[in-house]
Amino acid sequence: INSSICSAGKYLKININKFMYLINTSDTGFKCSLMNRIKSMFYHAYNSYLDNAFPYDELRPLTCDGQDTWGSFSLTLIDALDTLLVLGNRTEFERVASLLQDTVDFDIDVNASVFETNIRVVGGLLSAHLLAGRAGMELESGWPCSGPLLRMAEDAARKLLPAFQTPTGMPYGTVNLLHGVSPTETPVTCTAGVGTFILEFATLSRLTGDATFENVARRALRALWKTRSDIGLVGNHIDIVSKKWVAQDAGIGAGVDSYFEYLVKGAIMLQDEELLNMFLEYDRAIQNYTRFDDWYLWVHMHKGTVSMPVFQSLEAFWPGLQSLLGNLDSAVRTFQNYYSVWRQFGGLPEFYSIPQGYTVDKREGYPLRPELIESAMYLFRATGDHTYLQLGLDALESIERIAKTPCGYASVKDLRDHQLDNRMESFFLAETIKYLYLLFDPTHFLHGGGTEGDGSWEEGGEGGQCVLGAGGFIFNTEAHPLDPAALYCCSRHTQDRRELRDILINLSQHDRQSKQPTKETEGPAPESIALKPGEKKTPPLLSCPVQPFSARLSILGQVFSDNT
Repeated sequence: INSSICSAGKYLKININKFMYLINTSDTGFKCSLMNRIKSMFYHAYNSYLDNAFPYDELRPLTCDGQDTWGSFSLTLIDALDTLLVLGNRTEFERVASLLQDTVDFDIDVNASVFETNIRVVGGLLSAHLLAGRAGMELESGWPCSGPLLRMAEDAARKLLPAFQTPTGMPYGTVNLLHGVSPTETPVTCTAGVGTFILEFATLSRLTGDATFENVARRALRALWKTRSDIGLVGNHIDIVSKKWVAQDAGIGAGVDSYFEYLVKGAIMLQDEELLNMFLEYDRAIQNYTRFDDWYLWVHMHKGTVSMPVFQSLEAFWPGLQSLLGNLDSAVRTFQNYYSVWRQFGGLPEFYSIPQGYTVDKREGYPLRPELIESAMYLFRATGDHTYLQLGLDALESIERIAKTPCGYASVKDLRDHQLDNRMESFFLAETIKYLYLLFDPTHFLHGGGTEGDGSWEEGGEGGQCVLGAGGFIFNTEAHPLDPAALYCCSRHTQDRRELRDILINLSQHDRQSKQPTKETEGPAPESIALKPGEKKTPPLLSCPVQPFSARLSILGQVFSDNT
């Protein structure tokens, strides 16, 4: 519900995702009140970080100071940047974007997580770059194919490339941003640490024209794909040099989760059938061996026997992912199981024993993770069921009552007695608050909402020939939205230039050859493009986002989409 609806008359009838809702003023006021509470939550945490922790990576909310965790590059500020724009704060977005350009340096002697730096730093900078036009920032000519935030993202990603220089192409887990991979670095990496790069790296490649990033991400994915067991499962940790599985527990939770997420989202964003087929084959094995009564357990990757009958809070992303594929019945039932755990504790413990119906020893904490709220957002958009809004309200109340401190929001150390831990992870501002806000704002521009004339779409590319921001955003695993239209726009211009160059070269060569006498040869007849009797045209597996028709080269290479 956006601000125009918040100030509307007695009754409003709005079309949200093909569902019609009749909202009276009391309902509208209630939802506006919730959204304002979510904004207040964000600014309490955000201002506490700026006042007490910047330029450190994270806020320590119990002692009101800061600490470096995943690197040393003001991580919370990078992670929270696009959330500022989601909440409508263009002024602060522009201020912080300029501040980061002046203060963040990736040429530092720091050992950084390859996985975390990619999803939080590279993903956060890419998202902010793609949203810069909507924020009203001054844009370089040719944006989104160029820009200072894009160059920062590329700089950060280049610091990660040495990790991929392995015999298998699967990356090490840690890299020194200044010196590369340490000779003593362990070759053991979690599955997600191998397979969670295609969204950010393909975005970089297609925006910049440098295929290196997408190539290394694909090589890692294909290498990991070849290591699956005979029953089609992958384990939790793998030796990236020997390709031997060190931890052989198979599931959808910690250490694996975002690998499956990126196969699906990468397939949608890149219109890539290879990635989709990989996931669908995994999904068949997951449903056969790990699913029990709409819970997903951990099993031995080779035998399929149950190894850990637990639910992990990170698994709560799964119903949302299933909804993207249209598997709503299964997604709804699994979500209800996870929601029952939330209602039991006022949050999701890191581990929950399904047979015992209680927390697991030393895994009772809740670091304010977003995954169940994320699934609620997707399922509400898919079904219109207000159950998911109730989860949002429950989450808002729980976090406010349990985790709020005078200096931000603290991770919950133990959900049984609500002890707090002295840490506020950057994903609280990047994901938890963002998904909570978007759950209650179904007409937000990230959902493809907006009306004619309100700036719900933008132009971009060379000469403003591309339509951007018209919906279909893909969220990376840190909730940083990426616009597939921008990827297509920049890669299309690059391809146009290459094809035009090749055509001119070929015409030049043909012209020279035509001046020399040649013996005529009769080539094969061209293959007919007409369908044979009874033959049906098969539609593509993926239909979103739609790639626009381009007139270039449409008649013997004589018609172009530009003025060349």
